[in-house]
Amino acid sequence: MPDEKHGKGQAETVRYCDTGKMTNRKKACNYRKMYCNKENVNILTSQLAAYGVRHAVVCPGSRNAPVSHNLNEHPAIECHPVTDERSAGFYAIGLCLATKSPVVVCVTSGSALLNVAPSVVEAFYLHLPIIVVSADRPPQWIGQQDGQTMQQPLAVSRYVRHSVSLPEPINDEERWYCRRLVDECMIESQKGCGGPVHINVPISEPLFDFSIAELPMPKPVSLLGGSVCDSNLRQLADQLSAAERPMLVVGQTEDGDFSMEDIEIISKQMVIVQEPLSALYNNRCPIDLAVWGVRDIEDYQPDFILYVGDAIVSKHLKRFLRKDCKRNEWIVNADGTLYDTFTHLSGIVQAHPRQVLNKIASIIALAPTSWKKKDFCELWQKTVAKSVAHVVNYQPHYSNMLAVKMFEEALDCHNSDFSVHYANSMSVRLGSLFSRHHVYCNRGVNGIEGSLSVACGFSLAQSQRTFCVIGDLSFFYDSNALWQSQLKGNLRILMLNNGGGAIFNGLKGLERSSAREEYIAANHRVDAQGICLQNNVNYLTATNEEELKKNITVLVESECERPMLLEVFTNKENDNEAYRTLYKSFFC
Repeated sequence: MPDEKHGKGQAETVRYCDTGKMTNRKKACNYRKMYCNKENVNILTSQLAAYGVRHAVVCPGSRNAPVSHNLNEHPAIECHPVTDERSAGFYAIGLCLATKSPVVVCVTSGSALLNVAPSVVEAFYLHLPIIVVSADRPPQWIGQQDGQTMQQPLAVSRYVRHSVSLPEPINDEERWYCRRLVDECMIESQKGCGGPVHINVPISEPLFDFSIAELPMPKPVSLLGGSVCDSNLRQLADQLSAAERPMLVVGQTEDGDFSMEDIEIISKQMVIVQEPLSALYNNRCPIDLAVWGVRDIEDYQPDFILYVGDAIVSKHLKRFLRKDCKRNEWIVNADGTLYDTFTHLSGIVQAHPRQVLNKIASIIALAPTSWKKKDFCELWQKTVAKSVAHVVNYQPHYSNMLAVKMFEEALDCHNSDFSVHYANSMSVRLGSLFSRHHVYCNRGVNGIEGSLSVACGFSLAQSQRTFCVIGDLSFFYDSNALWQSQLKGNLRILMLNNGGGAIFNGLKGLERSSAREEYIAANHRVDAQGICLQNNVNYLTATNEEELKKNITVLVESECERPMLLEVFTNKENDNEAYRTLYKSFFC
């Protein structure tokens, strides 16, 4: 057994009973519960109880003393002392089988965690929600010949459904992150047939300060799974019905994820926020600009959010929706994965978005018209209409913004079917402002690699025009994509070359770094002509507005047997100024 347990007597267990009443001993002593001063332990304790943990098997030790103390103090949790971790894990299984609820087994640092492995494996194959909580030394002391230190975070990862290591938070974002990690484990322990999870808790010394009177307010995340029926969605439906300012946020999606009939019904009583990456996108809607315009106005804040789909490009939208925590937020995905994009998640619906939106449309169709919901929708519609008019009327000077605006205007007049791929960074941000059609983009991890390759691969399986709008660094990084003999004339590339990563020039504070131009923004004087020549790609250039207008028409409309590339040469300072002016002039 670990050294820190030797000579330690079994602590007297003085508890609140499950009904919340004190024992006679605590009544006699005017006992007031006090918790440890470790924020990660207090967050963990609060969330465990909120997710229905009512029993904890506690093994002796000093490093896990703050956790053991808190579990013993909490009025909803009954502790059971077991000295041998090998036995403790199986005790937890027995309690879990008897109570049909999640059970904690709490161990100290070092090899103590390894001793619960046999019970964890058993719980894994029995599909039981055993919550393994292991105390740990701070990570900086792992592998430094300090006592009872080993790599704990993934020690039992093969046989748990999820494994996390909590931070020791010092600010609100880290507190949110700590709570979210606990939420992830508790949700995973419930999903499907259920199973064990592992929560590792690094705890710095001093260990024995029990001076906190109140735990942080718990905020468990609800999981709605199984069939999409009225009873299963009742909690979600009730919150939506009670909301006065509901919003549907649609991230990156594909065709077939929605029924347009359902969306039309939903739009009557929910503001729908979307970008061109959304498959239901069929009109120009520069949401990033619209949100920037109302970013400090409380009336535009939703009191209910339903989030479907994957990534969102707009940083302004994410910042705006992360402000207010006094609302209900739900996410829908088929895997039931916890994505807390706006940092205040209330629940997860484990289902295909199309099914859930169909059910919501049915609920809305039967509900009486809410004038407050209608007013909220009209408020947003006016702002979106204003941002659309601003983007349409704004005439940037010669820049990469002008190139994208002209390109999208040319597509508006194009008579044949087409698909458009935008590369990451500035390219997709410009596309989000000016596109009025669905666009593709590698927003899984938002890397610059592979954008051209994806468009090339897409073009091989389609006869329609496949356009790729891409910046210089992304293009040169992925230029080997053109080294493919099967590419055809349906592939068209609009390359924006301003001699480096222009987006870095817009980052406040970075101008003070002498490394910005050469090492961060990767300034260069390279063009694509040689790459096009060696790969038999038709090559066009533009260095002014007149050439740009002429050759964009060629790029979009002309016929040819081989791929075509238009390289637009601009200046980084002019590009950034055009982008800034679009936003600054929104209120003029």
